[in-house]
Amino acid sequence: MNKNIYIIRHCEAGGQSSDSPLTEKGFTQANALSKFLSNRKVDRIISSPFVRAIQTIKPFAEDANIEIEIDNRLSERILSSSFYSDWMEKLEATFNDMNLMYEGGESSREAMNRIVDVVTEIEESDAGNTVMVAHGGIISLLLNYYDKEFGFERWKKLTNPDVYLLRITKNDAQYTRLWKG
Repeated sequence: MNKNIYIIRHCEAGGQSSDSPLTEKGFTQANALSKFLSNRKVDRIISSPFVRAIQTIKPFAEDANIEIEIDNRLSERILSSSFYSDWMEKLEATFNDMNLMYEGGESSREAMNRIVDVVTEIEESDAGNTVMVAHGGIISLLLNYYDKEFGFERWKKLTNPDVYLLRITKNDAQYTRLWKG
């Protein structure tokens, strides 16, 4: 069982809400991402339902003639339903305490579990090479699952877009950052 999962953070968007579209620059990035992926074998594409995630992968999906599967578990993590002026400090605290939860939000552990569940299903599928499009917060929690050093500081260094390759074998799982843009 060898699986390659291309973990993609969406391109530049005009906001944080689920219906925020890509910016003009984001659409240009999506086309560049399509070219970047064009020489890679891909069997399956799974995306967050957020507009910016779908728009990020749509050029590649159309070029490769692969249907985009929507999975709600790839939605961005909800830190809280309340506004916090110190949200960065609150977010950092959730990397230090994976069970910390704010009003109306989910803990890092809960968010991590839902994206890990998607990866587990990919591992059990027939697809050898899968593209998974999501968001910085949830992606950083997935990478933290495999590498405890991937925390708040590494989250801050993610780019829009960003691409990581997660290689899963029978006995191991390793990731590599592919995007240099």
